[in-house]
Amino acid sequence: MANQQLIDALRDADAVKFGEFELSHGGTSSYYVDKYVFETDPRCLELIAEAFADRVGDSKLAGVALGAVPLVAVTSVETGQPYVIARKQAKEYGTGNRIEGELSEGEEVVVLEDIATTGQSAVDAVEALREAGAVVDRVLVVVDRQEGAADHLADHDIELESLLTADDLLEDAPDEIDG
Repeated sequence: MANQQLIDALRDADAVKFGEFELSHGGTSSYYVDKYVFETDPRCLELIAEAFADRVGDSKLAGVALGAVPLVAVTSVETGQPYVIARKQAKEYGTGNRIEGELSEGEEVVVLEDIATTGQSAVDAVEALREAGAVVDRVLVVVDRQEGAADHLADHDIELESLLTADDLLEDAPDEIDG
């Protein structure tokens, strides 16, 4: 059952938009979930942190840079659990780390992400964490667009769990979309 409070908060914040949108993987869509809107709205962040906190268990948290950093930070505050940040690539300055924060060999980590479309950014983060010695088998996302991410992650032995799906968000949506 979808969290109706979160759906309402995303809609109230105008994070769900309708029209013609190009997505990061190159496809197009008749709707767009604007992560920058919900990641900067205190009510949305509060609901996301509470929902993620109910699902993370005792695992260390990881957020995918840059998009999931606000999500993992508020979830860390909600749970009291530390987190790390997984970069897409190592920095070319400073420490040159791809994983920021303290991570121990064999530590169980759950990755938090904003939106899953193809799931590639989550796969990349999990691979970086695994290379750093973490045990990662689960990714939690705010919204699964239901466009293949779950299957793609499963191919890498990763379970995708979402707070909401595209179906949840688009149920009773305006007539402006064509599914």
